[in-house]
Amino acid sequence: MRLTPDVLMQGYATGIFPMAEHRDDPEIFWVDPQRRGVMPLDGFHASRSLRRAMRNTALRIEINQDFEGVVDGCADRVDTWINEEIRRLYLALHQRGKAHSLEVWEENTLVGGVYGVVLGAAFFGESMFSRRTNASKIAMACLVDRLVDGGFKLFDTQFLTEHLASLGGVEVSRATYHRALAIAQDLPASFTDPPLRSPQEVVQRMTQRS
Repeated sequence: MRLTPDVLMQGYATGIFPMAEHRDDPEIFWVDPQRRGVMPLDGFHASRSLRRAMRNTALRIEINQDFEGVVDGCADRVDTWINEEIRRLYLALHQRGKAHSLEVWEENTLVGGVYGVVLGAAFFGESMFSRRTNASKIAMACLVDRLVDGGFKLFDTQFLTEHLASLGGVEVSRATYHRALAIAQDLPASFTDPPLRSPQEVVQRMTQRS
């Protein structure tokens, strides 16, 4: 049976997500890690160097201007789990308003970004890419700010990488994750409202909170 966008959303609702072994493998399998990576929305860590980079950057943040470009940027690496079927599915979810991208632009060139799926007040981060120094860190800082503003309660990063841990990401048990998901998916949230802040505005807000 071919995986459909509806089945994909049902999977997210039960706490699982799809992957492929590599880009040329047509098979897709479901993943339900025993330890789940999450980014606490009140626990994002921005180092002094990142804050300085955000204050001085000429990079621009946008949402949903080039979702397809972000997916393709994430797949543009030697080893990727994004095969053609997964690409098709997430583009379909984007068309339905269920998947979104936060992008980093240098003038008119897409140089980084992250995309993910929305279900209620849960955001499932799928993948990110960066072609400029600090682009992925700036994207994550602005994404967390976007999720807080939009009323999200859960930011699922699937796995905890060293990069995510340096920004405040943590691991939780499968049971803890499923409890948080059960609550978040039934709450309202918006990825597109209110208006997006610039990196300079995001770092100013961080400074006011600390």
